[in-house]
Amino acid sequence: MSTLRYLTLALLFSVLGALPLSAQANDATWQALQEGGLVILMRHSIAPGIGDPPGFERGRCETQRNLSAAGRAQAEATGRAFRARDIPITAVYSSSWCRALDTAELMAVGSVEPTPWLDSFFRGRGDKASITQDAQEQIAAWQGPGNLLLVTHQVNITALVGSGVDSGEMIVVRPEGDVFRVVGRLSASTQ
Repeated sequence: MSTLRYLTLALLFSVLGALPLSAQANDATWQALQEGGLVILMRHSIAPGIGDPPGFERGRCETQRNLSAAGRAQAEATGRAFRARDIPITAVYSSSWCRALDTAELMAVGSVEPTPWLDSFFRGRGDKASITQDAQEQIAAWQGPGNLLLVTHQVNITALVGSGVDSGEMIVVRPEGDVFRVVGRLSASTQ
């Protein structure tokens, strides 16, 4: 068999094999969320750019990087997906950055409480160790009955689970004592 033909077949089988597994993983994650007791770590929806502009002030959205129209639509669609699947959300906490608060509020799945243990520490805006430890303690303490939704930033989620996330992407974890186990991921494009 020629190398090109072999590579083409290998790629085809890899793509065909991955598609059903991905769909099954999403279905399993949604099903686990329907049962409750989980924590959803969500990166805020699409907010073009990196970091915040000079003159950033917490509480003043006009000084921050904010959601685009696509980001607002993404957050609303995510909320619709949660409601369509009857995902029980008991509490919603958010970073106090406007893009995270707006994401959580546009989802419309519960009352949103801003909290410093979800604030970004990108480019020295906060103490990474302290913020991460506080978030780990909050996650470890979660017992349900529904799910806990945490809307935060990429750096925070990476510090907690060791994996990056795209805008609007979620990593679902199950608290198990002082640690937590990743149950699955949901991306904005698979909702």
